[in-house]
Order: sequence, then C-alpha cells, then structure tokens
Amino acid sequence: MHDEASRPRSAQTVYPEGMTPLLLGHRGTPRLHPENSLIGFQAALDAGLDGIETDVRRLGDGGLVICHDPHLKDGRKLGTLSRAELPDHVPLLPEVLAWAAQTGAYLNIEIKPELGKGDGRVEETLDLIRAYGLAKQVLVSSFSPLQLLAALQHAPQIERGFLYHRPYVIGGCALVPPIARRLRVAALHPHFSLVTPEVMDTARQEGWRVNTWTVNDAGEGRRLLDLGVSALIGDVPEVLLAARDEH
Repeated sequence: MHDEASRPRSAQTVYPEGMTPLLLGHRGTPRLHPENSLIGFQAALDAGLDGIETDVRRLGDGGLVICHDPHLKDGRKLGTLSRAELPDHVPLLPEVLAWAAQTGAYLNIEIKPELGKGDGRVEETLDLIRAYGLAKQVLVSSFSPLQLLAALQHAPQIERGFLYHRPYVIGGCALVPPIARRLRVAALHPHFSLVTPEVMDTARQEGWRVNTWTVNDAGEGRRLLDLGVSALIGDVPEVLLAARDEH
C-alpha cells in the first residue's frame, strides 16, 4: 500500500494514526479488462490503487472460483463446471491469493451467499487466506449474517465486513448496528448512497471502519472521504485517485 501519512487531511476528518483511506478496484478494472480477472487486478495496482474487491463462489468440481454471478457470461452455471471448463481469464481463489502474497495487494473478498446448509465456502476461504499468510491483508465481507457468523467462529482473527444495500429498519429500529455488534465486524460495507453523517457517527462510536461501494464519481468520493470513510471501492481507478488527491 502507498504510504501517504504526510498528506494533509481535511479539518473535519480524523483518521486513525497512520491510516490512509484505501482505494480498491471493484472486481479489478471492469471497464478496461474482464471483471474478476488477474489482468484486471494487476491493472488496478498498476494504476495506483491499494488493492481490489472480488467475489468467491463454488465450482461443480469443488474448487473456489473468482466470479460475481452464479453463472458465466455464456450462461453456464458454475455449479455444473470444472476448472478445465472455465475461460482462461477466470481464476481460482488460490491464484488470486498467490498474486496478493506476491504483490502486497489488499483484498476485500466477498463470499457470495449460498442456499441451504452451505457448502463450506466460508471455512475453506478462510483456511486458504491463512495458508497464504494473508490474515492481516484480507477482509472478508458478505451480505449474509450467517456467513459472517461462520467466519467469526472459524477464524475470528480475519477481519469481517457487513455488506448492505438498503436500510434495514423494523418498527423504527435500525437493524444494522445490532447485527454488526453480534458479528464483531471490523467494518460496515454500505452502498455509497447510504453513507450519512449519522452512519459515520455510529461507526465511530462502535469502532467500525466504513468501506463503501460502488463509487464512480470523484465528487461523490470526496464527499465520502470528507465524512471519514476508510475505503472507496469503484470501477474506475482514475476517479478514485482523483477523489483522494483532491480530498
């Protein structure tokens, strides 16, 4: 990651000592290269980002594959495929972890939800992260509280982030804070449109970072950085860099 501790900070923002807001490529550089590909991940680093956000699913042969959707672009379902049947640009999780270990890239690995009892993808993902020595270089995130609970139970030392795309409120009671407390998350991962001063105040009180997605406008990025978010996740490296440079 880039050492920018000497960069002057906005007067309204107080960051933890030595912490610079992270810039992460959303599935790499999806507007320039195939999303969730190693060439796209490397391009994000080469552009000056700190790392990438990516997605993990299960193949039919048991492998853990890097793919956002449950099927390939041609419609074939991942759950019916083997590694040999994947296009060349679609990597397995161990390939991405090896790349991160070599380059120092920070990883936000989203574990995609699963139906029913589960296929062990949470535990295997965490075991692989530890096997590659990346426990302090990776944060795992999920929309599923059950998956995050499994992650807490299996490898509590690997940080967790709670993903959400809308306010969860029942009877006037906000559900995100109690869920996040129960899961002992390190970070909230709201859609950028949900980041407000009130959300940031709650996060500060609880000791949570706020990593937000998908930020593709530099002005919006500056607003979020002024509020004190810890990471911007977006599709366009130049937009993220401009937001941080102008902050």
